[in-house]
Amino acid sequence: MNPYDSLSTQHSSWPVLLVIYNLPPWLCMKQKYMMLSMMILGPRQSGNDIDVYLSPLIEDLRKFWDEGVLVFDGFQNETFQMCAMLFCTINDFPAYGNLSGYNVKGHRACPICEEDTSFIQLKHGRKIVYTRHQRFLKPHPPYRRLKKHLMEVKSMKLRRYH
Repeated sequence: MNPYDSLSTQHSSWPVLLVIYNLPPWLCMKQKYMMLSMMILGPRQSGNDIDVYLSPLIEDLRKFWDEGVLVFDGFQNETFQMCAMLFCTINDFPAYGNLSGYNVKGHRACPICEEDTSFIQLKHGRKIVYTRHQRFLKPHPPYRRLKKHLMEVKSMKLRRYH
């Protein structure tokens, strides 16, 4: 996360949010149902050391899964044993590699394609370019039509003013 929209910043921020997913879809993504459980700050990405930061959260999640926690329900005016689990994570590709232990660098970096990853290594450098990933897109996605329509509208406006 880059809070100040500067790509050359010398600082890294990784928010870890917990979201209550057993609410209706129109409520679960509201700010009041999201909990900032931790903020990992530093001069660079935490990389493979992220497990040091996440271990307290993992301990709490184990307790929620194994034993549960006694919680008061204000609506029913009673207590109950609440259990919880980690449902999913949303992260960028490097963070995916750090969290899952999957190698997201090199010739076989795609976790979906694995051995069938299509790549080209550039001649005058070490950069690897991954090709053919557009095959997972629909042949005629709606945003392409929208982009074409917007370009036509823009060119009509430009012709009108010249």
